[in-house]
Amino acid sequence: MIFSSKRNFVYIIMAGIFITNAVVAELIGSKLIHIGPFIMSIGIIPWPVVFITTDLINEYYGRTGVRKLSLITAGLISYAFIILFFAITIPAAKGISQVTDEQFTAVFGQSMWIIVGSIVAFLFSQFVDVSIFWLLRDKTGGKMIWLRSTGSTVISQIIDTFIVGGIGFWLPGKVDTATFINMSVTGYTFKLIIAVALTPLIYVGHNLIEKYLGDEESHKVIIKAAEESLHHKVDE
Repeated sequence: MIFSSKRNFVYIIMAGIFITNAVVAELIGSKLIHIGPFIMSIGIIPWPVVFITTDLINEYYGRTGVRKLSLITAGLISYAFIILFFAITIPAAKGISQVTDEQFTAVFGQSMWIIVGSIVAFLFSQFVDVSIFWLLRDKTGGKMIWLRSTGSTVISQIIDTFIVGGIGFWLPGKVDTATFINMSVTGYTFKLIIAVALTPLIYVGHNLIEKYLGDEESHKVIIKAAEESLHHKVDE
């Protein structure tokens, strides 16, 4: 049974949180909001949760755990893209549907380009994130959780933010260059501030997992993840 293993159960819970926030971010990403005089996509708001789960999965399940989940998530986002495409294409029942085709397309049609950009950015940034995470972990000997957590996010999210904004908004002509730079810098700054502010939650997550798995099992899981990641690095 898949739930007979505590290690598997923890992975499933974190994967569910990871995937849910990633998919929701794509669906709401077309809405732009003001942060004072600055502009950013509201789809950025769920991403800090993705950062936290990425770091925890990195720690306990290694490069392989993150990369497999990233590919699965990209596949599910693509599936959402296909469903949205058909939902937009199929006409609404005139006089019966409370949502017209124009209203539906205005909301979800805007998300199509964003989803394309996000899939590209998501995969690229996740692979960069996992590489930097393990580079910093190796350099610090497994100490300073905050450094590898925040450090990997700082670099990977520069890539993610500008690719998403470029493909989702700038290339299709939804915003001009100045607005694209404004929203990208604002979005990245927001992500960075939230990532730093939520750093204590990484430690909370570690403590919860260790309490659930037990000190001995938790230590074994981390060692196994480190060994698998080292082996993966050597193979590369």
